[in-house]
Amino acid sequence: MDKLTFLSNADSRYIDSMYESYKSDPESVDFGWQKFFEGFDFGSQGGGPATETPEHILKEINVLNMINGYRERGHLFTKTNPVRERRRYFPGKELATFGLSEADMDTVYNAGIEVGLGPAKLRDIRQLIEDTYCDTIGAEFKYIRNPEKISWLQNRMESERNEPNFDIEAKKRMLLKLNEAVVFENFLGTKFLGQKRFSLEGAESLIPGLDSVIQKGADLGIEEFVIGMAHRGRLNVLVNVLGKTYETVFNEFEGKTTDDVEFGGDVKYHLGFSSDVTTANNKRVHLSLCPNPSHLETVSPVVEGIVRSKIDMKYEGNSSKIAPILIHGDAAIAGQGIVYEVIQMSKLDGYKTGGTIHIVINNQVGFTTNYKDARSSTYCTDIAKVTLSPVFHVNGDDVEALVYAINMAVEYRQKYRTDVFIDMLCYRRYGHNEADEPKFTQPVLYKAIEKHLNPREVYNKKLLEQGSVDASLAKEMEKDFRALLQKRLDESKDDEVIPDVNPMYSGAWQGLRKAKYEDIFVPANTAVSEKDFIRIANAITELPKDRKFFRKIERLFDDRRKMVENKVFDWAMAELMAYGTLLDEGKRVRVSGQDVERGTFSHRHAVLTLEDSEEEYVPLAQLNNGDVKFDIYNSLLSEYGVLGFEYGYSLANPHSLTIWEAQFGDFVNGAQTITDQYLSSSEAKWKRSNALVMLLPHGYEGQGPEHSSARVERVLELCAENNMQVANCTTPANFFHILRRQLHREFRKPLIVFTPKSLLRHPLVVSNLEEFTKGQFQEVIDDSYVKAADVKRVLFCTGKVYYDLLDKQQTDKRKDVAIVRVEQMYPTPMDRLRAIKAKYKNADDFLWVQEEPENMGAWPYICRKLRHSRIELEVVCRKESSSPATGYQKQHIAQQLIIVERAFETQAGKEVKKNIQKTTNEAVKVD
Repeated sequence: MDKLTFLSNADSRYIDSMYESYKSDPESVDFGWQKFFEGFDFGSQGGGPATETPEHILKEINVLNMINGYRERGHLFTKTNPVRERRRYFPGKELATFGLSEADMDTVYNAGIEVGLGPAKLRDIRQLIEDTYCDTIGAEFKYIRNPEKISWLQNRMESERNEPNFDIEAKKRMLLKLNEAVVFENFLGTKFLGQKRFSLEGAESLIPGLDSVIQKGADLGIEEFVIGMAHRGRLNVLVNVLGKTYETVFNEFEGKTTDDVEFGGDVKYHLGFSSDVTTANNKRVHLSLCPNPSHLETVSPVVEGIVRSKIDMKYEGNSSKIAPILIHGDAAIAGQGIVYEVIQMSKLDGYKTGGTIHIVINNQVGFTTNYKDARSSTYCTDIAKVTLSPVFHVNGDDVEALVYAINMAVEYRQKYRTDVFIDMLCYRRYGHNEADEPKFTQPVLYKAIEKHLNPREVYNKKLLEQGSVDASLAKEMEKDFRALLQKRLDESKDDEVIPDVNPMYSGAWQGLRKAKYEDIFVPANTAVSEKDFIRIANAITELPKDRKFFRKIERLFDDRRKMVENKVFDWAMAELMAYGTLLDEGKRVRVSGQDVERGTFSHRHAVLTLEDSEEEYVPLAQLNNGDVKFDIYNSLLSEYGVLGFEYGYSLANPHSLTIWEAQFGDFVNGAQTITDQYLSSSEAKWKRSNALVMLLPHGYEGQGPEHSSARVERVLELCAENNMQVANCTTPANFFHILRRQLHREFRKPLIVFTPKSLLRHPLVVSNLEEFTKGQFQEVIDDSYVKAADVKRVLFCTGKVYYDLLDKQQTDKRKDVAIVRVEQMYPTPMDRLRAIKAKYKNADDFLWVQEEPENMGAWPYICRKLRHSRIELEVVCRKESSSPATGYQKQHIAQQLIIVERAFETQAGKEVKKNIQKTTNEAVKVD
């Protein structure tokens, strides 16, 4: 078909492929296309009537171009904006754009076959695609690279022209949910004047839209939805979708508290909730709305983690039974990088959840920022193109169109297990909050909004014009619902406290309890019998003989087998044994992070790749004949998103050892929002605990400022009320026990461990078998080298610096200096530290020694904590600094040397200090 070279590549390929099929077998294409190609062949040879001439054939191609043009660009010319004129895009959709004219409108074209009409007039073809792609629903999908998905969407939309056709009961339900949404906001605005509620007004169609997601989803087999959203409209969603009682919300507006005096709580529009609802078709669905701070999109990875956890634990890998719903603001989805991180996770083996339903409340302004200043992309949802996910742009005033598009989106998600996006164009009737004046920054827009009917009024008017409902129906709905709200408000005045309707220790958390202070230091039974330990150790160090591994791997596993024989184990082996023994007990273990399968420092090798293929072998997964739940995933290059995901994963199942490891500990600063807003404070804000483990490689090894510090000081400044555990272990056995302890107590707390780098292969960093089989986690490790009566100086420290101090102590045989390791920095073992101080009663000096500068590391926290307990310490460390460490190896070595010398304070040390002070730029605090 070389005469069609003016076509686009896509058009040409499409028609060429059909033409080749026709030439091979005319019956393989539709009858209409048979006649089309017959006419083309005949016209090409100069014969046939006028309708079969090359000119007509070219017009047929132009009609195909028009159809495809509408499919690709029709969304640019829709009626989707309820309060603004749309921007103009060129070229447009005029007939001339496609080489057609009014003179062609009544000509019959075989191209009508493409849209299901058969041979049809251009007028009818154009009307169909105009109705489908340019009314109140705009669809973006042609960039999808899967022909089946494109075909499904085209057929689904074009067969119904994207025109909703709901029965009267469905219409009444939509009106009912709109009524609830509108009246609830109005009621709050009049009864609690001036209080922040982050109203949904202008976007009330969200409520019937979410209601339809649940109804349609349940019909398609979804049993549970997990929802994440920011504060805009949250109260409305809580009461009118999830069924939180109106009395509870009114109590929150009154400022009433729960009966738990230790619970600080959070503002009402940040809170979460869960419930069971019954659909119109009598199907029971569980709904959860996750709590979320004002960091708008922070909840997104948390939701995905919760869903994945439930897919793994509750639904046996079946993602069709549970779905995440993320509700975004237009400014947030376009502006916040965490959205991109979450979307990039959506198809990865370790993080996929079977597709997320994204709903954007597109009120066309972010706080005070116009959309033109909020993004460079055409649409706020252009991020969807990253994963080739379809987007439906819908006019928020057209509730039927919204429900229709949402139903289609849910069908697509269930069929293809991929993300879908609904961009609901609407507006915000008031400012960012109810006390804000939006006319300061958007005067023209808000003049239009003032005159604009709310979505309920718009829909009621439409139904009245159709004759679908009685004129009094909406008024009766409003009257009845307002009376109900008033009754609930009156009843709420009798409540003294807010009842706890979603207790922490229910569902997956059943059987666990809140930790009391006296529980924190009660030893957990984490020892493993020697028989079981050796059995598991042998199993995970045995490589199959019929597979070929790299020689270095074989030597590594030979070394590990020798550890079992010699009953002495290094750090990596202790870690793997912690996992193995938990798996053997029937627990689940999940590890993720950058390069965790091998380990950043090539120490773990939990996943082995065969030398002659890309096949992987996972020793831990072979335990109990493969009947264990061990998952380890190299993550995408993300900290924020992945840490949020793992937090959510642990939140949904406290009986899994869930671990996130940073590639280097300092990378955790990219996920600071999660540690601040969730990990450290969710118990205090939302009564939601967690068992997540964070492994942060830390230690000053001369690798410069970016790979030295995991920012111990930042972690410790978040510690209070026994909210989490912070440790810096120095022995493999202690690391083994602290990991196992996570699942061997009746309560759960997050655990942050500062893990080693160079110590992974240090000859002294080993533990013998007995420490695993008879030991337990030690919060403090005393010095066994010295006698208490001989000690004149006590050095307290944590982590790697211990081995620098130990080397000095042993080399100089300093039995007058004791080195005490604080393995758990928080909760701080104060009783144990007091006992240590009392034990060394002859000591004159008590020092805290650390590698970090004075304003970093554990010292700022330890100084305050011990001073309050009347344990006075001096400090030996680097001088305060704006950067964690030097980037020069020689300077690093000099600083380390002077820290050690100062800690022991020999005459030789004073001379060393004097000689190298100039070299270090006085970078060490020595007095």
